[in-house]
Amino acid sequence: MPDVNIHSLKALAIFKTLFEAGSASQAARTLGITQSGVSRSLSQLEQNLGLSLFLREKNRLVATPEARELYEEILRLMGNIEELRHSVLALKEFGTSRLRIAAIPGLAFGFVPQLIATLLEDNRGFSISFDMMSSHEVLREVESGHADIGFVTLPVSSRVLRVEEWLTTHARCLVPKSHALATRREVTIDDLRDEYLVIGNQPNVGADPLLNLATQHGIHIAGKTEANIGAISALVANGVGISVMNPITAVDQLAHRDEVVMLPFRPEIDFGFGLVYRDDWKQARALEFIRASGRELLQRYPQ
Repeated sequence: MPDVNIHSLKALAIFKTLFEAGSASQAARTLGITQSGVSRSLSQLEQNLGLSLFLREKNRLVATPEARELYEEILRLMGNIEELRHSVLALKEFGTSRLRIAAIPGLAFGFVPQLIATLLEDNRGFSISFDMMSSHEVLREVESGHADIGFVTLPVSSRVLRVEEWLTTHARCLVPKSHALATRREVTIDDLRDEYLVIGNQPNVGADPLLNLATQHGIHIAGKTEANIGAISALVANGVGISVMNPITAVDQLAHRDEVVMLPFRPEIDFGFGLVYRDDWKQARALEFIRASGRELLQRYPQ
């Protein structure tokens, strides 16, 4: 097997320039060395590799198939070196070059992607894994070490994780723009009498806070459509029914829609969000950045 050392790496760099330039004279001008230096480096590289990289035809260099394959390998190597350089920069800045994030669906459509984009603005060396799952699953992933940090719906409890409360918001009512309630300043639970509702999928229907509130107030509804939280605003926009949702998710989903009106809702339904992480992450510089950037980003949303 040929040796790979600093000299052969220099020879590979000269070979790359020669391959791209197509002639020893042009390669020499590009590199700022003599043409004989280029030829000598090529000869030494061929001897070291045991390969013929160029055919000499009438003072012309014609690349062999082996040369073309070696060139592709060099390009891949350079890409890996550049990736390594970015990883080192991320290590110096944040103490890690990899970040695994798990988040509840309610924060996964806009908030967390914006947070990741902020993190990567000046730190492209980060390798990020981002998964969307329920609060219970987020806890399990972070506890097991399959995720580094997690965004959850509060309250949650864990004997092995640190839990930070970030924000408590009040639900907003989503109403189709053409609906009579869209002109109100706010919507109350009494206004939903005999209305058709759109609610999020729950392990059981009794877990939905809006249906619980309707039951407590003796409100009869016309019917309901249960859907993934990511589809709720689209269903409301298409006139399927009325929904009540936390404003973080609502703002993210309604960013490009004008068919839905978002109004205050009474009585208040609270939604709490927080961050969870293991004890070994409490001093991580990446966590400090996530915490500071995340809290700043949340200020853009209705409270």
